[in-house]
Amino acid sequence: MMKPNAWFEEFQKNISELIAKSPAADIERNVKAFMGQAFNKMDLVTREEFDVQADLLSRAQVRIEALEQHLHALEARVAALESTE
Repeated sequence: MMKPNAWFEEFQKNISELIAKSPAADIERNVKAFMGQAFNKMDLVTREEFDVQADLLSRAQVRIEALEQHLHALEARVAALESTE
C-alpha cells in the first residue's frame, strides 16, 4: 500500500501531466500572455519604486511644513515691524 504522501505526489504528478497535454495548458499560456500585455499597457510601477516615491513625498511634506512655519514666523516679524512705524 502507498503512503498517503506518496499517493498525493503521484496524483499531483498525473494531474500536472494531464494539464500539460490538454488545452488547459494553452489557455493558461494565452491568459498569462494577455495579462502580461495588459499590465504593460497600464504602465504599472514596482513596489520598490512606489515605496521610494512614497518616502520622497513624506520627506517633502515634512520640509514644506517646516518652511510654512518659518514663513509664518517671518510674516509675524514683518507685521510687528510695520506696526511700530
